[in-house]
Formats: sequence, C-alpha cells, structure tokens
Amino acid sequence: MPKTLSRRTVLRGLGTTVALPLLHVMQPQRLLASPGSLGSAASASAPPLRMGFFYVPNGMHMPDWTPKKIGSSYQITETLSRLEAHRDSFNVLTGLALDSAHAHGDGGGDHARSVAAFLTGAHPRKTNGADIKNGVSVDQVTAKAVGDATRFASLELGLEASSQAGNCDSGYSCAYASNMSWRGPTNPVAKENDPREVFDRLFAGRTKDGTRKAKTEREKHRKSILDFVQEDAKRLHAHLPALDRRKLDEYLYSIRDVEKRIIGAEKLGTNEEGVPDYPRPLGVPRELSKHSELMMDMVALAYQTDSTRVLSFMFANAGSNRTYKEIDVNEGHHELSHHGKSRHKQAEIAKINRFHLDRFEYLLSRLKQIPEGEGTLLDHCMIVYGSGISDGDRHNHNDLPILLAGGGGGRIQTGRHIRYPKNTPLCNLYLWMMQQMGVDASQFGDSTGKLNLDA
Repeated sequence: MPKTLSRRTVLRGLGTTVALPLLHVMQPQRLLASPGSLGSAASASAPPLRMGFFYVPNGMHMPDWTPKKIGSSYQITETLSRLEAHRDSFNVLTGLALDSAHAHGDGGGDHARSVAAFLTGAHPRKTNGADIKNGVSVDQVTAKAVGDATRFASLELGLEASSQAGNCDSGYSCAYASNMSWRGPTNPVAKENDPREVFDRLFAGRTKDGTRKAKTEREKHRKSILDFVQEDAKRLHAHLPALDRRKLDEYLYSIRDVEKRIIGAEKLGTNEEGVPDYPRPLGVPRELSKHSELMMDMVALAYQTDSTRVLSFMFANAGSNRTYKEIDVNEGHHELSHHGKSRHKQAEIAKINRFHLDRFEYLLSRLKQIPEGEGTLLDHCMIVYGSGISDGDRHNHNDLPILLAGGGGGRIQTGRHIRYPKNTPLCNLYLWMMQQMGVDASQFGDSTGKLNLDA
C-alpha cells in the first residue's frame, strides 16, 4: 500500500462503487494548508471547497430573525437561536436585495419570481406556457467550471417535487415556482426529493448497459450496499494508519445507518388489526422531519465523498401552502404568510421558520462532526440559507433573510452579523463565492461588485 492514496480511490463490488471520505493518507502532511491560509487553502492537497444554497419559501417573520446589533457581539434572535450551537460557524447578512424578483411591470407573481431569480439574479419572463426564459443560476455556472473534478457536477435536491409546466403563480409557470437551478435560460433543473433515489445515485453503480445491477441484487437478497464492497473495504482497512481506520469505520457506519433509516421510512407500521407493514411506493417518509433529516444526510454524504462540490436544496416550492402538523401548525404556510399583522399568524410563521432552521441545524451538526484536514467538513463549505422574500405579507425582496454558513476553507471570518447598505445585490455575494470556487468571473446577474465579507 503506498504512503499516499488518490482522492478518487473507491471501494468496488458487484456493480457498485462507494466513494471514500478524505483520508489522512490522501493529504501528505508536508503539503497541508494551515488553517485560515487563503493561498495554501487552494492547493491541490487541501480539502476541496464546497458551495451550497438552501431555500425556504414565503419569506420570514423578520422581527424574530434580524439581530439589532452588528459585529460578533450581536444578541442572537429567537429564530436564530436554533443555531446557537453553531454561532461561530455562520454569519447573518442583512441588507441584501433581489431586484429581479420585483414585478418591474409584470404584476403579481412574487413567489414564483423570488425562486426563479434567487440563484440567477435574472427577471423571469412572465408566462405559463412553453416560452419560459430565465437566467443561468450561480450553481450551474460554478458546476460548469469545476464539475469535472467530481462524479456529479452538481446536485439539485428538495422536499417537494419539481414541475416543468402549468400555471403556479399569477400567470407564472410552475417551472419558475418549483426550480431554482437553471442550466440555461430555458432549462430548469428538476430536483430529487426521494432519499432512496439520491442514495442510489451516490452509491449504486451501473453496469455497462446502464442498468442498476447492484440495486437489483440488493433488493433480491435484502443486502446492504456495503455487503458488496466489504472485501475491498477489508483490504484497504488493513493498510491504513489507525487514524484513517477509525475515520473509515465511522464513515461506513454512517452509510449503513442511513440505509437502515431509509428502509425503515419506506415501511408503514402494523395497524390495530395486525395488518403487517408494506413498502411505501415512493420511499419518502410521511413525517417531514424524518424526510428532511434523510435528505440532509444525503447532502453530508455527497460532500463527504466529494461526489459533488455544488448543491442546491429547496425546503418547499414557491408559495407552498403546506401545513406543519408536526409542530401543531394546521393552517397553510402561504396563507399564514399573508398575515395582515395578525399576531396569531405571525407566531405560526415564526414556528415554521424555526422548524426549517432545526432541519438546517441538523445538517450543520452533521458537517461539523466529520473531520477533514485540520478542521471539519463545515470548515470547507460556503452554504447560503435564506429566502427571496423578506416579509411574506409585503412580498418585498429587499433586506432579505440570508445566512452564510461554513468557514470557506479559511476565507470567511464567521460568528458575525454584517449589515450592508440598503439594496446591496445578493448577486454580489454569489460573485464572491464563484471566485473562491475558481470561477473566472467579474460579474453575475445584477452584481455591482463582489461582496466585502470583511465588513
């Protein structure tokens, strides 16, 4: 076994490949980047930098979101308190705006526009027909530039299915309302919302004819995907240093744990008459919290295995009127967002906001638990969380609720609330992020320059 191991090393089995996490033997110590070093952080031996975008619909209850003070001594608000354990791992960015989501003469449709413009910075053509037109999203521009380094140039995920046609918001196509990733002006990228399908994409290999032989064999014999690669895993394990053996064991355990929870989520419990459980058709858990946690596990595994470095995630489609009975919110989210200053409705919206942030907190915890380089996986991420609408009742697209989580490979000083001048383009943040990922760009969307994260 050589002293170093290629990052592209995988475990192989019957029609199956399992990517490995970043191990110690994949990064010679003499070449490791020092924490916070911008120059060396971009070297070939340093952990790769990841980019992510997480969208929540219908705006936010802003009084419970925005801190009053700026800097590192800000008092965390009620909604943001869900992330208290990670206070030193994110920044709250206030003052950013999404001008392209405004009507500009097109009338209603703020929800659809807010999603369509969120990653593109473009004003979508108002149509519910086939003549849709938008911009190219920041994730896809980045994926085109860096995607060759990973198995998947990008991943598009969510908790609700995408639509590519129909009228979803005041004359705007459902393609705008349910997709925030756009490969081209007329090409929205549909998201995957089934955790089993994502798992299979990450780990189930294909045969030469394109069929998923490993998946078929696993289902036939009810085996874990790890059963097919165990011999390869044992051989590798025997030659790794102790630190990497522990890291590999933890990683393989996490895969098997996710597998078990996916299988459990696909089954219904026995009812009072003793009818046995049976597989659920879609493999999507009934409980939204379980569904979201499994999808967050998929995000963590995708980043951990360097299967992709660019990812987008929608908690719900634009204007979603989903109820949240798990937290005793029985009215639709969209209806509540038109609160008319009702204290009851605003309190219910705040509960939904906290529910979403709880799911995001789960992801940050997962990423923080995965050691990488001289830090954690979260240290090597740049993850945007927020909405293209500020207050759902006003439908305004300025002073947006935006978080930037992760250390960016030493590029980001975290733990702060930063307030920018009114109507600073959100695309200024995206331009900065693109440049950190190695994209040669001087402008994106309606950007006026790259955002100053040292403010």
